[in-house]
Amino acid sequence: VLAEVIKAFGAPENAQRMEEARDNACNDMGKMLQFLLPVATQIQQDVIKAYGFSSDGEGGLCPRRAGSSGPAGAARAPCPPPLLAGVLKFARLIKSYESQDPEIASMSGKLKAMFLPPMTLPPHGAGTGGVAAS
Repeated sequence: VLAEVIKAFGAPENAQRMEEARDNACNDMGKMLQFLLPVATQIQQDVIKAYGFSSDGEGGLCPRRAGSSGPAGAARAPCPPPLLAGVLKFARLIKSYESQDPEIASMSGKLKAMFLPPMTLPPHGAGTGGVAAS
């Protein structure tokens, strides 16, 4: 399933959708969440729904967890949007297998790289009062 999800991101129409979302995000993390993540989620959902990772739930409010405190009429937390529910379930399952299977770990990393921007660290010691090596 994971290989099919990766393959779906490479399909010309999906690659174009992702590129447009990246352009709209302008490498801004907040905009990535706004523009890129929904497109990536839709692409994944289109593949994984055939394997039982449907968008279960209908949005709304999640039932209160057993043992949670608060009065009986207290507000409940909102559930993830239905589209996101299946993708989150799939992501948790993949995460649970990453440590057991290097191939799954590799494919998971490849998938994340498709829609998460590369993290760059500031130069060590630059502007932080650190001592530069000579």
